[in-house]
Amino acid sequence: MKKIINAPETYVDDMLKGIYAAHAGRVKCAGGDLRSYCIANKKPGKVAIITGGGSGHLPLFLGYVGDGLIDGCGVGGVFQSPSPEQIYNIAREVEAGAGVLYLYGNYTGDIMTFDMATDLCDMDDIVCKSIVGADDVNSHADPATRRGVAGIYFMFKAAGAKADEGGDLDAVLAAAQLAKDNTRTVGFALTPCVIPEVGHPNFELGENEMAMGMGIHGEPGVWNGPLKTSREIVKESLDTLLGDMPVAAGEELAILVNGLGATSVEELYIMVNDINEYLAARDIKVFKTIVGEYATSMEMAGASISICKLNDELKGYLAHPVNTPFIVQN
Repeated sequence: MKKIINAPETYVDDMLKGIYAAHAGRVKCAGGDLRSYCIANKKPGKVAIITGGGSGHLPLFLGYVGDGLIDGCGVGGVFQSPSPEQIYNIAREVEAGAGVLYLYGNYTGDIMTFDMATDLCDMDDIVCKSIVGADDVNSHADPATRRGVAGIYFMFKAAGAKADEGGDLDAVLAAAQLAKDNTRTVGFALTPCVIPEVGHPNFELGENEMAMGMGIHGEPGVWNGPLKTSREIVKESLDTLLGDMPVAAGEELAILVNGLGATSVEELYIMVNDINEYLAARDIKVFKTIVGEYATSMEMAGASISICKLNDELKGYLAHPVNTPFIVQN
């Protein structure tokens, strides 16, 4: 294992100390707990949005904390859920008089954490509602049990914009639900990653092998086989996405091409070109393309493609400006 660390057991906290040092005045920790990560200045009367999940996925989850997006994030160990107490402490810190929306990925440990945090908040009369991202098409045939991956970006954007505009808790939840209903993701891995406290790769792939549908924690995909070209990967991915959520000629999409941690931006743009050619041949319009790292898996090589089918409401949410230490969009 080659990593720039001090010790595996201090990996997360050392990382957080660095973030707080680099972005002092913009983010802070609640109650002195490094892993209860919050926006520094809450907006009175605004619905507070809280997310959370394991470390190892930057900028997901804590990288979305900032203006126009998320108000707080419970930070777990690498690929581990945060604690209910963290979420509760964050809720007490960022709740601004309009209630709290929990918005996080569809993973069993995270669901238990946020459900328990809701019980704690109930005792303080903090009103909480929840929604989970579940966009990973290849993870399950049943949409309700799918994993939440990079497509949660669109839910963050929609909910964050609606909250920033002054929407009440039900309206912010509805905005997140609209994005969720219209978002799908397919991902693939080329290499494993190494969790610092484990010290060895979390799965194995041959030198010229890839894993289609691999999860961001190394969950098995739908097939392992020889590495394909970008055009072949894009075709299979978009065939899967459009097979699950049909998009008619003339309809508009937002596209998110997300690197998993060790894939060059150049490669992502090769995929963008192939995506555009595929969609143009079907007369499907692209309203906006987002390219970069938005939900990673340590140093895993690979990428994901997310599509969000748009209407005028979702277009407005995408255009809403955001500013976090990790993500700036005007």
